Amino acid sequence: MSVFPDELYETTRNWAEQAYPPLVHYNRLDKGGHFAAWEQPDLFVKEVRAGFRSLR
Repeated sequence: MSVFPDELYETTRNWAEQAYPPLVHYNRLDKGGHFAAWEQPDLFVKEVRAGFRSLR
């Protein structure tokens, strides 16, 4: 899970771990929002890659 600061709802790590066991990726970013793929495409791609890296 990637948490962008300007998202409508800020997901806490505790909630994410309970909702999505086992949580394989959690990161809080410095910028971006609800449309992170358009607003911060480089950060979004890095987060997607980091999330799937552990599943290789």
